[in-house]
Amino acid sequence: MDLRDKQAALEERLRTLGSAIVAYSGGVDSAYLAWAAHRMLGEKMLAALADSPSLARSHYADALAFAEENGIPLLVLETRELEREAYAANNGDRCFHCKDELFTALETERARRGFGAVAYGLNLDDGKDFRPGQRAAAEHHVVAPLAEAGLNKAEIRALAEAAGLRVWDKPASACLSSRIEYGRRVTTEALRQVEDAEEALRALGLRRFRVRHHGSVARIEIAEEEMAAALEAAFLRRMAAAVRSAGFPYVAVDCDGYRSGSMNELLPAEMLQPAQRKASEEAVR
Repeated sequence: MDLRDKQAALEERLRTLGSAIVAYSGGVDSAYLAWAAHRMLGEKMLAALADSPSLARSHYADALAFAEENGIPLLVLETRELEREAYAANNGDRCFHCKDELFTALETERARRGFGAVAYGLNLDDGKDFRPGQRAAAEHHVVAPLAEAGLNKAEIRALAEAAGLRVWDKPASACLSSRIEYGRRVTTEALRQVEDAEEALRALGLRRFRVRHHGSVARIEIAEEEMAAALEAAFLRRMAAAVRSAGFPYVAVDCDGYRSGSMNELLPAEMLQPAQRKASEEAVR
């Protein structure tokens, strides 16, 4: 299938849903899905944005703005995953408990409002990574129209660009909890530290990066294309000061640079491999 065929397949899948609530975060995948669903279903769709301490305020504001710019009906839901001990404990399955909280709330809204389905922005590339949240989606019978249409991340960006959506090249932006090392408790204070540190680095001009929380140490991952400029002595000092202002006594730059899901690198292989295999199978179905 070429990209036009995949776009047509997505549109047909959305049309067959009849009506849907779309789990929406403001990232390129969920934003494009919400835009396409609104285009196909009109008022028979509703984008739902989950608001909690793990969502950075700048991302929250941008998600609201994108929905308003494109006339997408939007519901903001307060989710309480931080009150779940299994989530706050921050073991390898934390993402499952987050998505279980989200999809439970969305299923309640779906039933209450009479929508036909709950959809989320899984793409084919997501099946290659360790994402326990996909298990929650399967248990709640959440549909994945982008993956079902055979779309990967690059293709979704291409479609978003062709549609004139400003988010087409927006850097990936997982929740703030994903920055905290497994086994370290997720707290509002830790989330605030990460958010403040990342906002400070963004103000310095960095675009694709992560601040990983290791207690008293903040480990900064910087994208390869930005690494050379970031490693200049003067800029390093500015980065260190910015991150220390967020409450980290020590600041380190990761020599391997930015890579999505780097916290998963230390998880046991027996946890990763079966999950990756199952995720890949579910994404293709």
